[in-house]
Amino acid sequence: QAHIAESGGGLVQPGGSLRLTCIASRSISNSAVNWYRQAPGKQREWVAHISSDGNTNYSDSVKGRFTISRDNAKNSAYLQMTALKPEDTAVYYCNPYPYWGQGTQVTVSS
Repeated sequence: QAHIAESGGGLVQPGGSLRLTCIASRSISNSAVNWYRQAPGKQREWVAHISSDGNTNYSDSVKGRFTISRDNAKNSAYLQMTALKPEDTAVYYCNPYPYWGQGTQVTVSS
């Protein structure tokens, strides 16, 4: 088992940036890590993926604006979000497979 904690969410104006952090209580160096998000009234949506060896993929809705990264020495993964839009508002979840965090709220509003 592993405890996963996300942080870094908050309220930001459109066009702003946030960096989400995901910290695991155990090594995730051999795990792929995904970020998902869930907006009110909508299904959970996959956002970004980083493999154990650092290969990345993004959903079309965030490609070019979000960057996923990881630091295996710190049992951590990150999601750098730029050029944020109101439609990015959601609870963001870290998923270092097969574990899940509790999520962190991101609200993009003026």
